Parts: sequence; C-alpha cells; structure tokens
Amino acid sequence: MTDIAARVLIVDDEPQIRRFLRTSLGAHHYSVLEAPSGEEGILKTANERPDVVILDLGLPDVDGLDVISRLREWTDVPIIVLSVRDREADKIQALDRGADDYVTKPFGIGELLARLRAVLRHRLREVAEEPVFRSGDLVVDLARRQVSVAGHEVKLAPKEYDILRVLVTHAGKVLTHQQLLREVWGRGYEQETHYLRVHIGQLRQKLEHEPAQPQHIITEPGVGYRLRDAD
Repeated sequence: MTDIAARVLIVDDEPQIRRFLRTSLGAHHYSVLEAPSGEEGILKTANERPDVVILDLGLPDVDGLDVISRLREWTDVPIIVLSVRDREADKIQALDRGADDYVTKPFGIGELLARLRAVLRHRLREVAEEPVFRSGDLVVDLARRQVSVAGHEVKLAPKEYDILRVLVTHAGKVLTHQQLLREVWGRGYEQETHYLRVHIGQLRQKLEHEPAQPQHIITEPGVGYRLRDAD
C-alpha cells in the first residue's frame, strides 16, 4: 500500500509534531494530511478517507478517546494513538475503544514507521482475505487450520489455536487481555487473565525457539499481546 502513497491523517494540536511527522513520513513516500483538533480530524476522515489515522489523545476540543469512539461508529480505518499518556489504563481504554495500536511520546520514527507498515499490511490482508499468514518461520493456514514452524507442523489444542487465530487475524495490532478473553472464551470471562497466561505460555512452548525470549507472540506489559507481523 505504501507503493501507492498511503494517505496518513495526523490529528495533533502541536504544530511541531505535525511538521516532524509530515517531513518524516513524506520522506518514506506517505501522503500526509493534518488536523489540529478532534472535530477537524473526524471531518477529514469522512471527507478525505485516509488509509491510517495517527491520533493524539490530548486535543483542545474533543478528548482523543471520544474521537476513537466516534470514528468507530462508522469506519474501520486503522487508528494509531500517539500520546504522552503512558498509563496502562489509558492504553487499555484506547485499544478497547477501537484503536489498532498505541505509541507513547517521545517516540522513535523507526518504531512509528514499523507500526504503520503493520496496520497497513493488516488492512491489505483484510481486503484480499488472504488465508495464509507468514511471519519468519511461522506459517498459519487459516483455511486448513494448519500451523507450522520452520517447515514442521505443530499440533495445537483447540483453545491454543483459537488464541493464535485471533492474533493472526489482527497481526501487528495490540490486543488487550480483555479483547482476547472475550474473543476466545466469550463474554463474562474478561477478568480471567490466568486462563490467557497459561495458554499463551503453552503456545510459546510450541511456536518459539526460545519461549523465554519470544519472537512471535510479544507481550505488551500490563496491556495484552501482539503477534509480530511479517517483516
């Protein structure tokens, strides 16, 4: 998608942040749109149809969390939060409201570019409905329910596969503990985080070369997990 100048909308009230992102993203062939307020960001999302929204939470008119909720009423455009708010509670709330990722300020442009590529790849897979996911030596064939690592098939228990399927469906995106529990176990299990820890540990034993230093299923401390997307 970046080959055809993916359109990125920056919603941030700090001119210096917008200028830095406009220059940095432009140098990597992104087409950049800007909005200094939440209301203008919502309007530009509707009128300009960007491929990704980079959203600050501390906006002068509408709190960024409310912007996420309002956008999610009518669009599934990927949203990357870029904020100085670094509390776990803020991250969880933003992700639960529908953000795809969360980057805290100060930030490195390399990290932000990687997160952008990940959400754009995820969007491309949604459009293409690609049933086979590949990242490094991990291959997941969703149509056949087959998983392999380094060419060797891996047998997963049903709940292990269900967790992996949800992670693959949202590869590159941070999923909160509550989102994963709700998707795999159903409503009413959102607080049973020990279920998740046990099954994630079992998955890592089967999928990772070094489970203590996972390369595929990445922990976002206090928030949830992310499946590393293809490089």
